[in-house]
Amino acid sequence: MKLAWKCLTLSLVLLAAACSDQAAPTGPLPPDEAGADLNSGRLTDARDITVMTQNLYVGADVDAVITALATPDPDDDIPALLAAVATIDRTDFPARARAIAREIRRRRPEVVGLQEVSVIGVDIPPLGVSVHLDFLQILRDALAAEGLDYAVGASQVNFTAAPAPGISLSDADVILVDARRVQVLSASGHTFSANLGVVAPGVDLQRGWVTIEAMIGGRKYTIASTHTEGTGPDDLLLGLHQYQVMELVASLGDASPAIVLGDFNAVPDSPAYQEMVKGGFTDVWSAVHPAARGFTCCHLADLSDLRPPFAERIDYIWARGLGDARGRHGLLGQVQRYGEVPSDRIRNHAGDLIWPSDHAAVWANIFLSPRHGT
Repeated sequence: MKLAWKCLTLSLVLLAAACSDQAAPTGPLPPDEAGADLNSGRLTDARDITVMTQNLYVGADVDAVITALATPDPDDDIPALLAAVATIDRTDFPARARAIAREIRRRRPEVVGLQEVSVIGVDIPPLGVSVHLDFLQILRDALAAEGLDYAVGASQVNFTAAPAPGISLSDADVILVDARRVQVLSASGHTFSANLGVVAPGVDLQRGWVTIEAMIGGRKYTIASTHTEGTGPDDLLLGLHQYQVMELVASLGDASPAIVLGDFNAVPDSPAYQEMVKGGFTDVWSAVHPAARGFTCCHLADLSDLRPPFAERIDYIWARGLGDARGRHGLLGQVQRYGEVPSDRIRNHAGDLIWPSDHAAVWANIFLSPRHGT
């Protein structure tokens, strides 16, 4: 989401919501762009971990609706809402969920970080509109249909909108874990102390992150997933992202090995990116594939573009304690995207080709050399 909220300033942002923690439930591109490999083969005594991050995408330009709600003219509210509903129908999350589930089956990540895990409810009987979508349940059903058992490791709601009776939207950050291979030891959800808060009647932006400690292959990992704020002018967001990421990094302390997944809404070398580097984290894409741009965002709102008009990399996998960016103890593995080549497109219920999300997913398989033994 990107929207110029002229009435907001960074000083107001920093005075927004107080920090709160709550328990969460456990449970063809050219070769240099297509993927990444540091090694031609795996070390025979290496272990590995596979993780994935995917912004599911709510399915429409929510900012356009928020803009209409925030203006004093009431006549633009319903047209904006109806346009969003039509786009959500075209972007067909059940079809997209099935495609994402197939990719998860192919890659078999132990852990998946999800953003924009939405619950949509729209009932306007006079207009004949009725939409009810629970993204998490739809995706988990799609995973089960693929013979997979992924449980919710942690979940945190970070966006709510209820602008009028019969209209509601929320989205959450969620960590899914392969229940057959991952034991969740603890889980928590957190809200950033710096947030935009209420930006329109009934629309509250309270971003945060989720964290789990888990045993995977006999080794304990700390894994977090986040979706930093994406709504606002760039000069505001640069500072806001930095504060949010600083807080996330501080919460992880010196935990190692640690992995952070998410849609950071921040490009490489931005202040937020540098906070991750200062925290001792390695950008896995950059480490494994430094010559490739690796753009992940964004497709058109209705997902109809023939080729991705990607112009920025804002979705990341970060690792600490699993290898460095370069040198004799460099991070070893492979990292690729999903949802950025035409063959990734799928058919919606009307038979139109669409992308699985407006963001490309990023997945990484990280090899653990003997020095990273248990």
